[in-house]
Amino acid sequence: MIEHQYVSPKTVVNCVVYKNTGKRSREISIEEISDVLNESDSFIWLGLHEPDESLLWKIQQEFGLHELAIEDALHAHQRPKIEPYEEILFIAMHTAQFVGGKVKFGETHVFLGKRFLVTVRHGASLSYAPARAHCENTPHLLALGPSFALYSVCDAIVDNFFPIVENFQESLRALEEEIFQDDFDRETTKRIYRLKGELVKLRLAVSPLQDILNQLVRFHPDLIEQDTRAYFRDVCDHAVRMTDTINTLSEMLTAALQLNISLVSLGQNVVVKRLAGWAALLTVPTLVASIYGMNFKFMPELDWRYGYFGVMGATLAICGLLYLRLKKANYL
Repeated sequence: MIEHQYVSPKTVVNCVVYKNTGKRSREISIEEISDVLNESDSFIWLGLHEPDESLLWKIQQEFGLHELAIEDALHAHQRPKIEPYEEILFIAMHTAQFVGGKVKFGETHVFLGKRFLVTVRHGASLSYAPARAHCENTPHLLALGPSFALYSVCDAIVDNFFPIVENFQESLRALEEEIFQDDFDRETTKRIYRLKGELVKLRLAVSPLQDILNQLVRFHPDLIEQDTRAYFRDVCDHAVRMTDTINTLSEMLTAALQLNISLVSLGQNVVVKRLAGWAALLTVPTLVASIYGMNFKFMPELDWRYGYFGVMGATLAICGLLYLRLKKANYL
């Protein structure tokens, strides 16, 4: 194994020891982790944010983590997954949040052992301080061990998706109103397409959580306490509901895009119909003018005193009747 020089980082969010009763004991340094693990009446919850390579390899030495899992946590471009390494679980989950009015995606990597939980955040991801605070305020539940702390992290990840999905719903409602406006706007089509692309990315982040949470509900009895499985089942139900909502939104966006295109085509057809109607209306005076523009010598009405007025009157009458007919047929 390659030796890595450890430099004390600023990316250690929290490194706290909790007693088996669920009470917060004390904060410790990275170097004290292996010593605390030798104690039998406590467990450690370590939170990291975008750690560097030296810190991760120090964590690997202190907790005895598998080097392949450490490499995955370092490179932060992992698909959502859950992988067992002997007595340790490695879990990779995608996260999301609004940054500058746009949805940005990040990752959270979790190492779960019998007496520790390590969370590693990368990219767009909200702090898990509220989840930790909730656990500390319910020590009787935190007494269930690191698996309950893992539940709190998973619950926070899933709950953070709800505001994003609600924002998508509001955007869809706004787009629906724009679609039914009389004036066609090319930007509406572009917004629908961009929104659908973002929704696909969101679905790729949320859907795999169902499989991860199902495994936590059903398997790994050595690491997941039986009493915490009901909590994981509740989070899994939230993930399923969110996936269903995302799928519904995706179908509605597809329908909105098709409807927008259909309305644009319908609008173009209306324009073509009106042009065709006016062209038909102008055909009558054009025909009359072309006949009398051929300079025939023998045309009886040319010698008639009221020939000009008669031809003009007949032309106007025919145009008027044709206009009423076309108007009734919605061509004008």
